[in-house]
Amino acid sequence: MSIILAIESSCDETSAAIVQNGKILANIVATQEVHRAFGGVVPELASRAHQQNIIPVVDEALIKANIQKGQLNAVAFTRGPGLMGALLVGTSFSKSVALSLNIPLIEVNHMEAHVLAHFIDEPKPNFPFLCLTISGGHTQIVRVDSPLEMTVIGKTIDDAVGEAFDKTAKLLGVEYPGGPLVDKLAQKGEENKFIFAQSNIEGYNFSFSGIKTSILYFLQKQMAENESFIEENRNDLCASVQKNLVEMLMNKLKKAAFETGIKEIGIAGGVAANSKVRSEIERLGKKHGWNTYIPAFQYCTDNAGMIAIAAHFKYEAGLFCSQEITADPKLKI
Repeated sequence: MSIILAIESSCDETSAAIVQNGKILANIVATQEVHRAFGGVVPELASRAHQQNIIPVVDEALIKANIQKGQLNAVAFTRGPGLMGALLVGTSFSKSVALSLNIPLIEVNHMEAHVLAHFIDEPKPNFPFLCLTISGGHTQIVRVDSPLEMTVIGKTIDDAVGEAFDKTAKLLGVEYPGGPLVDKLAQKGEENKFIFAQSNIEGYNFSFSGIKTSILYFLQKQMAENESFIEENRNDLCASVQKNLVEMLMNKLKKAAFETGIKEIGIAGGVAANSKVRSEIERLGKKHGWNTYIPAFQYCTDNAGMIAIAAHFKYEAGLFCSQEITADPKLKI
């Protein structure tokens, strides 16, 4: 039997969760609104906000789970990847709690936790499965052979798909956070109205720098002829950009599924909350006979629930870390 407190502080969400024997009892997230005025996450402001939020979210998680600190068997935290200052807040806090209670410490890879979010609720994938992990900082195809055995078989060689969404949003005059708003506007637009150049590199890797340049040049040309072009076509532009980006993701995922023969397919990460991504994975699953898995919305974006479930598997395997450990902003699977 285990009760674990988990902390997530890799970027601009401060989150705490409680997991008991693999069941999430509480998952509390404090979002930092301070970054909206700057059109993106400001690392220094993020770390300061984490310091302000971390005790309240932990207290709220304990209250919601009806757990006392003395009942905890371990403390888990996001070691990386992420923003160094933000990670250090969660790392230092978690080490202090574990030391004060004399209980084990568990370090968790943020990207592995996104994958393991599939094991919070039913239905859960069978092994092996492929997971398309997509966020503002990462785009990966991961082969998962067990909760503790993962291999990245494809990744972006330049920009992440989430960054492509956000940069495009800025070009289209969509306020921060751009990705979710592009998705919302796209649902009102015609997705086949505009076509942009998609990269097609070998293997399972991705490249999104080319399509970002294609979008930029297209908009510059159209705006030179009609200053109101973006305003008049914003919904159609959002829909067209979204369709092209999702096609790039799905083409590589199909290739990986066909060549590995794996039909257990999941998606994870913040961009997995995108409605087009979710509908396409379900459509392809029906077409190709895949069993598809999508975590609940609250477990797609950054949250401590996914850190908690990853920590649960590590606790069962006895994989604890020492108090000497520190944050690693470039941690890889």
